[in-house]
Amino acid sequence: MIRTILTYPDPILKKKSAPVPVINDKIRELVRDMAETMYDAQGVGLAAPQVGVNQRVIVIDVSQKDEKPELIVCINPLIVHSEGESFEEEGCLSIPKYAANVHRHEEVVVKALNLEGEEVTYRGAGLLAIAFQHEIDHLDGVLFVDHLSPLKREMFRKKFRRTAEEG
Repeated sequence: MIRTILTYPDPILKKKSAPVPVINDKIRELVRDMAETMYDAQGVGLAAPQVGVNQRVIVIDVSQKDEKPELIVCINPLIVHSEGESFEEEGCLSIPKYAANVHRHEEVVVKALNLEGEEVTYRGAGLLAIAFQHEIDHLDGVLFVDHLSPLKREMFRKKFRRTAEEG
């Protein structure tokens, strides 16, 4: 089922998410819905808070359109190592029609649980590393615009208010 993606400034997006205590049918259904929602919105990642569920669950797929989809499911993900720097443009399904360059780590190592409850480790570089950092930020109530300089953040807020008033 495709779920509604919450958009800025919904207060749920700013809440810290709770760890998933047990992987059950409800969590598996959430993951299926999140994946379907992400693919429908043509995103590369989605965090549970973006669909109104404050639990530590993310889905990511950075495969190209002409490649076979490669869905990554992470329950209770944690970045255990990071290195390097990148400064790439990011967007967000919860902040439509806005993108900005964000400082991130170039490479990350993430530990999480899969849908079987097994611990898995992912190493990501480039777009995958950015996606991991972006989606895990959502679990902590952090949006990519929170990483912008105060001046750029204020410019974003003004643009958002203007767009909201027009819309």
